[in-house]
Amino acid sequence: MFKTFKLGGVHPAENKLSEDKPIQVLPIPKIASIPFSQHLGAPAKVLVARGDVVKAGQLIAKGEAFISANIHSSVSGKVQKIDNIVDTSGFRRPAVVIAVDGDEWEESIDRSPELKTEITLGQKEIIQKINDMGVVGLGGATFPSHVKLMVPEGKKAEVLIINGVECEPYLTSDHRLMLEKGEEMLVGVQILKIALGVNKAIIGIENNKPDAIKHLSDLAQKHEGIEVQGLKVKYPQGAEKQLIKALINREVPSGKLPIEVGAVVNNAGTAFAVYEAVQKNKPLMERVVTLTGKSVKDPGNFMVRIGTPISELIEAAGGLPEDTGKVIGGGPMMGKALNSLEVPVVKGTSGILIMPEKESQREKVLHCIRCSKCVSVCPMGLEPYLLEKLVMFEDWDRTQSEKVMDCIECGSCHYTCPANRPLLDYIRLGKNKVGQIMRSRAGK
Repeated sequence: MFKTFKLGGVHPAENKLSEDKPIQVLPIPKIASIPFSQHLGAPAKVLVARGDVVKAGQLIAKGEAFISANIHSSVSGKVQKIDNIVDTSGFRRPAVVIAVDGDEWEESIDRSPELKTEITLGQKEIIQKINDMGVVGLGGATFPSHVKLMVPEGKKAEVLIINGVECEPYLTSDHRLMLEKGEEMLVGVQILKIALGVNKAIIGIENNKPDAIKHLSDLAQKHEGIEVQGLKVKYPQGAEKQLIKALINREVPSGKLPIEVGAVVNNAGTAFAVYEAVQKNKPLMERVVTLTGKSVKDPGNFMVRIGTPISELIEAAGGLPEDTGKVIGGGPMMGKALNSLEVPVVKGTSGILIMPEKESQREKVLHCIRCSKCVSVCPMGLEPYLLEKLVMFEDWDRTQSEKVMDCIECGSCHYTCPANRPLLDYIRLGKNKVGQIMRSRAGK
């Protein structure tokens, strides 16, 4: 029986144009620009200088804060400069720029294709290895994975949930990874179970991926304590709280984390990265990225080195279409438009969507007609029309009391609004301002 969450949700066109395209290895770039901040939390501290020669897999920036992550070189060559570059956020951030020379890897990395199923490390050693290898959540939030596995005192993890939903339209990188690297992924799930000290893991996959459901269900029979659960197609089912509700029928309280209900959620891509980190001693230095769009000549899924310019990914898919209106980092619901094609692929880059001009223009904003559609589709039970007005009038206390910080920025309200109100834009502004106020109060 297929499950789903109950509150809200929408059904945008899926447009999974690249679901049948096997993962291709993108050629190594000539220049790699690797930002120090590719994760939630503090930027990593740079360890290299201009003129240094580095290898693929070498640690080049150390995550020293509690919430931070190590950064490794994805290529071999000479450090050309350390400079501020524009990243996928649109802001200029510090990065290491490397002129690529060959493809020499750190000798400690196991590059053999052999599947390693025997897990020899214990709980603390696994968490440390994941920390050392710079693994972060690959579902979009890029939260450092080792921190998520450190269950706070007084809390207890009961179940590991693996997010194979990929509900964002167009994106298919997780789908292909589950099909092509399913065995490795399941070993990664077993590693995560040991790290958390749990006996049960559930892999949630929407039923528009029947091949992935069947493939992983067959593989899971060889692994004790892992089950695969099909889910009805509904956006944003890949959000943590909605996925937990769908799979184990538990509700994470407002302002709390999944561990409050005994759950820890990791993305399918993260499970594969954990396998490579623990079993192959390989840092998170490349990932699968979907390059897609209705006008794209050859949409596909590519294994891409971190730091590769997005322009090279676009060229591999047939070049930039003439009718391009926007290039979006991510999917159409939660992604953000890029202001340059030279921004690098980073750990959180799951896809690049090229939208035609006629689909990328916003419609004329009309007056709110009080239809309440935005309320009915909000998966967090918020009132987006009200939050928009509160932010417009800068009523920050009420904006906070109306739980603006609970918004997961899924865009369902914006998508369904018949008046084309920029609801999500205002809510994001409100979250930013209220977050600043909360941090200021906490610091006093």
